[in-house]
Amino acid sequence: MNKLIPALLAALMVTSCAPKKDVYLFTTFLEPSVNGMNYLYSLDGYHWEPLGDVWMMPEIGNDKPYINRYNGQEQIPKYMPVRVLRDPSILQGPDGTFHLVWTTQWSGSRGFGYASSKDLIHWSEQREIPVMADSLTNNVWAPELFYDDVKKEFYVIWSSQIPPSRYTDLDRLGTNACHRPYYTKTKDFVNWTPAQPFYDCGYNSIDGFLVKKGPKDYVFIVKDNRKPGYSNCFAVFGESPEGPFSDPTEPFSPEYSEGPCVIKVGDEWLIYYDVYRQVRYGAVSTRDFKTFTPIDDKISIPRGYKHGTMIAITRKQLKKLQEAAAVQPPHVPVVPPEN
Repeated sequence: MNKLIPALLAALMVTSCAPKKDVYLFTTFLEPSVNGMNYLYSLDGYHWEPLGDVWMMPEIGNDKPYINRYNGQEQIPKYMPVRVLRDPSILQGPDGTFHLVWTTQWSGSRGFGYASSKDLIHWSEQREIPVMADSLTNNVWAPELFYDDVKKEFYVIWSSQIPPSRYTDLDRLGTNACHRPYYTKTKDFVNWTPAQPFYDCGYNSIDGFLVKKGPKDYVFIVKDNRKPGYSNCFAVFGESPEGPFSDPTEPFSPEYSEGPCVIKVGDEWLIYYDVYRQVRYGAVSTRDFKTFTPIDDKISIPRGYKHGTMIAITRKQLKKLQEAAAVQPPHVPVVPPEN
């Protein structure tokens, strides 16, 4: 008997028994971001519905006055003494564990939040990862997870303010504070590499989202954060997760859009983004990240939900979440003070 046949049969059995990931989960939040993480779900990747209420309340992050590292003056966090959970980014590791990172405060926090879960219902103790503790910045915004399946390590990519002394002429085309993307890597979520610059387009940019399109084919989607005007999303390309990256594409989202995230549905990549001044989501579909087709008329997301990450899950996982949602205790909304 051909020795390859048993191995092939075993591989086919594993493939046939593997859970099919044909539904989608969206980790998100509602303003003013003090009432924790919410879930939406979708059966087709286009139409989304709320799933339960709050799945995690913020327990970490700066809730005290802090010293602005640019002017030396004491400042008060936006919602002090209430903590914040914004921009929740989720990823499932090779061992099935779900990892979550998030923004812990508008300003004054120099790290991001981290927790893990086996079932999306019960979460580990929250930890703050102080990646910018020794840096000349006042914030860590919108951390995003990415798994490098070649080197078997996780990336977290975020944006932090840079000192005005580093502003370029292109930065000065906008009037708001300027940021650049940074990153750290880990294999175990305990040991982290020192923070390093990730991608610098030469001007204010935030909300980076990294996608592996294929072997040696990576796409980094980021927001031009200059205001007024600009404030839209574009893509760059590289042969490795760390680049170097190409010149940017033309913007594919309208002005005042942010928080891009990507899911693959069939042969199409769908890029969702928060059109925040209109309090709605928009989206485009693409096959190559160079030609983009608006699909706002084909999607539906309940009004008010904000910047997060969409992932594929199994129908069995969705059913367990629905069962847990049915017995969730009522959530008492937190009302932040006016600072």
